[in-house]
Amino acid sequence: MTAVRSINPQAIMTWALAIFALVAALLVRPAAANGEELATYVDENTQKLVQQLNEDKGLYSEDPDAFYREMEQALSGFVDFRRIAARVMGRYARQATPEQRDEFVVRFKRSLFESYAQALVNNSDGFEIAVQDAQINPRDEDRASVDMLVTSDSGNRYQVTYSMYRNEDSGNWLMENVIVEGVNIGLAFRDRFAQEMEAQRGDVDAVIRNWGDAVASLNLDEEMEKGADSE
Repeated sequence: MTAVRSINPQAIMTWALAIFALVAALLVRPAAANGEELATYVDENTQKLVQQLNEDKGLYSEDPDAFYREMEQALSGFVDFRRIAARVMGRYARQATPEQRDEFVVRFKRSLFESYAQALVNNSDGFEIAVQDAQINPRDEDRASVDMLVTSDSGNRYQVTYSMYRNEDSGNWLMENVIVEGVNIGLAFRDRFAQEMEAQRGDVDAVIRNWGDAVASLNLDEEMEKGADSE
């Protein structure tokens, strides 16, 4: 059976916070040709976005569907959910029908939105995200990484790194993976999907249908505690 690292809700929430903070970083014009320009652009726009997100807490409790619609609209065209979801499905993506892949994208996004909503609820005093560095791959100018520090209202700090690529058609930067405290979240999700496929004896529909529960059952306590700085 595939070895799976478990992920707890706090890790998912931290990742969700990081993903939504990244929205401001994703629409970077090709003119941002070096790491310093990319870091400055990301930092300025991330602070604006964080302020907006901290103001959105009430919307989720008042109207969850409206909250999800707002998140869908904000992220449309910025985060390559289809690319990420395909990587999570791994080799099973080739076995799935186009309709099944589409359904998984929908459920994958919903699981992230719900995690983000819970992160807002649990961080009642808000959160902070500081851009530390951004580097364009010297061997591939269409690849980059962005390092950030996410600080929760309780003072816990988490190092987050985004893997990004530049879309060849639009020229925009899109996020394709996130690493939280050294834990590759995309890989952990892919491991979980593989485990669920084994448990469901290859029933792709069952795995997709129960994906929200699979994510909720993950636990990254040990990995997160190793890296979290609570000072």
